[in-house]
Amino acid sequence: MTEQQFQSEMRRTQTMGRLATNPTDSDYYAGYTRGLQRAFHGEQFGNQQEHDLWLGLATDADESRATRGRGYRDGLAFGQ
Repeated sequence: MTEQQFQSEMRRTQTMGRLATNPTDSDYYAGYTRGLQRAFHGEQFGNQQEHDLWLGLATDADESRATRGRGYRDGLAFGQ
């Protein structure tokens, strides 16, 4: 992904997070933003342990944490 694509997607994601009307959507976009940052910056953004933790959240029993994890995974996928 180019820097321009990254910046554009970050603006879109942050706007969607602010416009979210329920906490689940806000959680998703918070995770998506972090995943997008990891996809663009690579290993310079966070460490492997944090990356593994965020990926593991997608199957967490707590719905809020699971939603953040799914958002993180989707943000990573956008960058590939």
